Amino acid sequence: MKVKLDVLRATVERVAGRVPVLSGVAEYTTALACRFATDAKKAGVDGLMVLPGMVYKSDPRETMAHFRAVAKATDLPILCYNNPVSYGVDITPAMFADLADEPRFVAIKESSENVRRITDLKNLCGDRYLLFCGVDDLVLESVVLGAIGWVSGLVNAFPEENRLLWDLATSGKHEEALRVYRWYTPLLHLDTHVKLVQYIKLASAECGHGSETVRAPRLPLVGHEREEILKIIRQALATRPKS
Repeated sequence: MKVKLDVLRATVERVAGRVPVLSGVAEYTTALACRFATDAKKAGVDGLMVLPGMVYKSDPRETMAHFRAVAKATDLPILCYNNPVSYGVDITPAMFADLADEPRFVAIKESSENVRRITDLKNLCGDRYLLFCGVDDLVLESVVLGAIGWVSGLVNAFPEENRLLWDLATSGKHEEALRVYRWYTPLLHLDTHVKLVQYIKLASAECGHGSETVRAPRLPLVGHEREEILKIIRQALATRPKS
């Protein structure tokens, strides 16, 4: 935890108020999550993205109790991260309706890979939450259905194209957005694989924005798999749209 807090403090110092700084809260226990939320506030962050307790697959009552406890431990605004595909805990629209009385919960990163959730959340909760798409290759569908933000992975490699797609989609230029989306989708699929970190870091390295370095148990890509991912990335670079 000390290393994470050191990184947060360095980030806050470097950003110097130019943009808000958020930190994820992904701990094994509720007590640790509450402690980290408190420490992150002291480090100077502006908001939190809270996940369910890691490893343990909590039921709905336990899940909501976890989120409420973290909310009580801080006065920072909270983006609730729902990713049952990766973490095995689903925060359903009905659960978010139940949680709506907690003012710290201001937004939802919806990553269930079920784009119908955007409509279900709107129907149950109205405008109570700011809705963010958390799955790269569902972003255009999510915008059409009412998402007002996008937490992206491939933005690390293709920031200009990310912004282009978002601006077209949110300004009603659907045909132009669709053309960019179809070009971008083979890359965006990389965000939904178990090796998304390796894939996105490889794409970033190819674009000159970073390196392939990962921490164990993740290992760098090798052999045929690496060549196949490079093929997707290099094809996209050769055909990238003009802004």
